[in-house]
Parts: sequence; structure tokens; C-alpha cells
Amino acid sequence: MRNQLLAAATLLTLLGAQAATAETTVIRRDAPDTVVVDRPSTERKTVETRETGDGCASKTVSKTNEYGDRKTVHKESCD
Repeated sequence: MRNQLLAAATLLTLLGAQAATAETTVIRRDAPDTVVVDRPSTERKTVETRETGDGCASKTVSKTNEYGDRKTVHKESCD
């Protein structure tokens, strides 16, 4: 009787341990590397705004960095 009780207790322990490991979920996420952008410290920016008598307006923004690279954006709108 004692052996049967010990065998039943061992069996329940093994089943309980197996059930506990079956419920474990591991989620792994691969995050992208962080991107760091170094901006030049000496960047010049010029903004020019013009309005005409017929309700149109234009805006031009020019940026020049320390390496001499220039970018110009022009936007025009009419009401």
C-alpha cells in the first residue's frame, strides 16, 4: 500500500511538472539597431518669403552644411 501511494505521488509530481513547463511561453523580439545621426554643428539656413498682389505666396528655404552641401526647397501656394 505504501509503495502504491509513493508511486501515485511520484506520478502526480511528474505530471504536474510537465504541465507547468508546457504552459511556459518565451517571446523574443529582435529590435532594430539604434540609428544615430550626427548633424553638422555649423549649418546655415536662409528663409525667403514673397507675397504677390494676386493672393499667391512663395517660400524658399536653403540650407548649407559645413561641407558645402546645399539643399533648397521651394513652396508656392495661391488662395
